[in-house]
Amino acid sequence: MSREKITTAKLLAMKERGEKIAALTAYECLFARVLDEAGVDVILVGDSLGMVFAGYETTLRVTMDQMLYHTKIVADSVEHALVVGDMPFMSFQVNTEAALRNAGRFLQEAGARAVKVEGGEKIADRVRRMVDAGIPVMGHLGLTPQSIHQFGGYGVRAKGEAEARKLLHDAEVLEQAGVFSLVLEKIPGPLAKEVSEKIRVPTIGIGAGPHCDGQILVTQDLLGLFERFRPKFVRRYAELGKAAREACAAYVGDVREGGFPSIEESF
Repeated sequence: MSREKITTAKLLAMKERGEKIAALTAYECLFARVLDEAGVDVILVGDSLGMVFAGYETTLRVTMDQMLYHTKIVADSVEHALVVGDMPFMSFQVNTEAALRNAGRFLQEAGARAVKVEGGEKIADRVRRMVDAGIPVMGHLGLTPQSIHQFGGYGVRAKGEAEARKLLHDAEVLEQAGVFSLVLEKIPGPLAKEVSEKIRVPTIGIGAGPHCDGQILVTQDLLGLFERFRPKFVRRYAELGKAAREACAAYVGDVREGGFPSIEESF
């Protein structure tokens, strides 16, 4: 497997060749290294860490300082994948100046090579300003978790004609503003296919069907470590939560019964 770094230009070339992009999330060094060695193309340090790592109910409590801390750890641990830092709630919504300053911190302080922002036409001016400053930006449309209270739940977005048209429009606007890729979350598969065919930059799906240019999942979901709920679009490739509980329970039993440590495990 080639160990050259994945760049935004390489992702565009992958789309042009019809080669699928594999993306996953990481928040700390151990999984970051595992994903990188497994050949993952894009590692997103997602604000999903609020739910997966910190146990919050939503992503809204995640701060810039938390995101910078986790992004730096991941970026320092990765050699191959493109590391993208997720801009948290209120880090880019206030105004263009704050958005630019905070995006720059992800690259300058944390070592990310790109940032991700949620939203469409309303944030296009911020995307354009970041790109003009040399900051690669990944967009995110459909179910955008930072707007969860506005949506009123985690249901599928853009099922109706009006919202679907708006999403298509937003995708084109974000492409014009300069995004290098676009996450499409929890939208109908045919709509994701239409978006993927309409814009030049790669689409990365999560609950958006098989026709996107790539896919992303939360790593702890696919490994069976996050068990609070299981979205329909998650395929579990392992049940590490169950395995970890069994291993720890076996350890507790050995300690209580005097079976650990053995003479061989002692000095």
